[in-house]
Amino acid sequence: MRIVLLEPEIPQNTGTIARVAASVRTPLDLIGPLGFSLEDRYLKRAGLDYWPLVELTVYESWQHYLCSNQSGRLIALSTHSTRSYTTCGFRSDDRLLFGKETAGLGPELLAELSETVYTIPMTEPGVRSLNLSNAVSIVVFEARRQLGLA
Repeated sequence: MRIVLLEPEIPQNTGTIARVAASVRTPLDLIGPLGFSLEDRYLKRAGLDYWPLVELTVYESWQHYLCSNQSGRLIALSTHSTRSYTTCGFRSDDRLLFGKETAGLGPELLAELSETVYTIPMTEPGVRSLNLSNAVSIVVFEARRQLGLA
């Protein structure tokens, strides 16, 4: 399994996600353009001293990522789905794709991945979405639970 962030914008979120990735030994892919520098103090601060434990790969763009010949299914997470992430039968080679904080994954990509787009259901309609790092944690730990890695 891999955590894949498409054009993340907030360094603190990415740092927190890196900490989750390190804690469960799950590779983290960052796809640019990034909304911050990898030298950002907030990024490093949120990831604390766990950055050396993160298997990190950075891609310049979505096209570069697609050309990298990744294996496994691409599972997309979006508020624009009605299918709960709990109904996904996760596999160990899944790539869990999350979009940028302000715009998500975008309509074209969601249409392309329509068969593998899931959401984290929320009860309150006035809440647009969860914080990106919270969403990643929820889905990663559900996938691990299903895979018997909890």
